[in-house]
Amino acid sequence: MRASRADPRVFTLSQHSDNPVIDAFFALHRGLLRQGPGSDASTRHLLRLAGPLPSRPRILDAGCGPGGSALVLAAEADADLIAVDLHQPFLDELDAEARRRGLADRIRTLNCSMDQLPFPDGHFTVIWAESSVYNIGFDRALRIWRRLLGPDGVLVVTEAEWTTATPSPEARAFWEGQYELRTADRNTAAADAAGYDVAARHPLPEADWWDSYYTPLAARCDAADTGQPGMAEAVAMTRAEIAMRAEHGGDYGYTGYVLRPRREG
Repeated sequence: MRASRADPRVFTLSQHSDNPVIDAFFALHRGLLRQGPGSDASTRHLLRLAGPLPSRPRILDAGCGPGGSALVLAAEADADLIAVDLHQPFLDELDAEARRRGLADRIRTLNCSMDQLPFPDGHFTVIWAESSVYNIGFDRALRIWRRLLGPDGVLVVTEAEWTTATPSPEARAFWEGQYELRTADRNTAAADAAGYDVAARHPLPEADWWDSYYTPLAARCDAADTGQPGMAEAVAMTRAEIAMRAEHGGDYGYTGYVLRPRREG
């Protein structure tokens, strides 16, 4: 996933925007359960790395999108989960799917910003952010979410990062000005500086980019009506993003971080 300037994933939005390209991006993504690299298998694996958890843990899914992770977490951890996003249609999709799966009593959706969370200190057992932390930045997320974790709480985030010290000029140009990628060593150092111990790391497999994200998204591009306002631009940018992954995917990836706040003293 790229954080393009015209990509809705880097904007603070409610239901509509004044930009037809952004609206077209949302149209391309409508109905997709994943809005970035990931899979149910990786969510479950990260949940195992984060455990063991107490009975009925309180989980916050920050930047939940339509709920690919939230639905797994609520079911697998038997959790009380609050799913936060700014795009109301995603929350509506999550509510509908939670009802369909019999999880409506475990998932509550809330339309609010990831960096303005209206919860008291120590409220959550787990804070979860798959393919969303870039919206406010890795360092800032670690800083402002720390207060929300209770004793023995855990923060699980996935972050895009360089997987080589010498990425190609094409990959560097693609990400430049969009989002600052760092290596795993630098992200680990940033977590340490923010007061966390890295309990585990999980590089997402290549299938997580394609099976539930790029392959269905490419099919949406093929079927899109490029005569609609903004759609031709959205399709072109999405196809460029997918082509970049296919050609230079060895240069960057997504990694799941399981982080535990360091105890004082």
